[in-house]
Amino acid sequence: MKLATLRDGSRDGTLVVVRRDLAVYTPATHIVRTLQQALDQWAVFEPALRDLADALESGELAGEPLDVDRLLSPLPRAYEWVDGSAYITHVVLVRKARNAEPPATLRTDPLVYQGGSGAFLAPTDDIPLRDPAWGLDFEAEVCVVLDDTPMGTTAAQAEDHIKLVLLCNDVTLRNLIPAELEKGFGFFQSKPATAFSPVAVTPDELGDAWQDGRVHLKLRTSLNGQRVGEPHAGPEMHFSFHDLVAHLCKTRDYTAGTILGSGTVANADPATGSSCLSELRMREIIASGAPRTRYMQEGDVVRIEMLDPDGDSIFGAIEQRVVSAP
Repeated sequence: MKLATLRDGSRDGTLVVVRRDLAVYTPATHIVRTLQQALDQWAVFEPALRDLADALESGELAGEPLDVDRLLSPLPRAYEWVDGSAYITHVVLVRKARNAEPPATLRTDPLVYQGGSGAFLAPTDDIPLRDPAWGLDFEAEVCVVLDDTPMGTTAAQAEDHIKLVLLCNDVTLRNLIPAELEKGFGFFQSKPATAFSPVAVTPDELGDAWQDGRVHLKLRTSLNGQRVGEPHAGPEMHFSFHDLVAHLCKTRDYTAGTILGSGTVANADPATGSSCLSELRMREIIASGAPRTRYMQEGDVVRIEMLDPDGDSIFGAIEQRVVSAP
């Protein structure tokens, strides 16, 4: 089942079901108005939403043409947005880029931070940039959406709480990070609004690609039409989503609608490219002593997408242009 949120002038939009090929949609408001409301009572609303999806898929419902520009992020805002950093290669490279050592617990204790969740960017919204010197970067990630997940949930229990999978662009201002971290209190100004893929899907939509709390597919990122990276999201995800859920729930509960990110997808093989510019710049420094790639500027366009084995888009594409902000 594929779900999206249609712009309707309200803050939270209206829930729609999208056909598997992403060509058409049908409103779900006769079942439940918003995705958050559906997640709040998932056991109640999921069966009817699946029946609606089946009717759309079979042709019983014709549906309406899907215009991605009319979509908000599937959850336009969320109670919590928690981002991990589950790919060791990414952690090592970005730490090296700012002359910082990886933590001693790199392989035993997940890294997470809590991002701003009051307002997300839509998948085709512009990225506003007030100062190019801040070092605007994209970060292509896989995310999951949880239902009510209680404190003490284990990795073995986590699968039952993962209801949806989607992609994100975790926008980052690289040059603001070092000064913030020196204070010992974590990211804040360096993490502006995040954007999510047009569509969120139930894990079963991924078929065999969803295994052990990981998505075993490649994540493609391009900048101004040029491929930047297409690393595989599965094998090198050191901490699975199951592991990340258990880490989150060590000391508190999480409410339905919590979004959990994988962190920037990265592979050790440089041939797979990168899912962010900071990694790419660090690899350039290692190879030649200096970075050649600049951070994003006004007019740049980033595109993030994941394809199934047949080459069809699963979540739709995040495609955003950088604009100068007042």
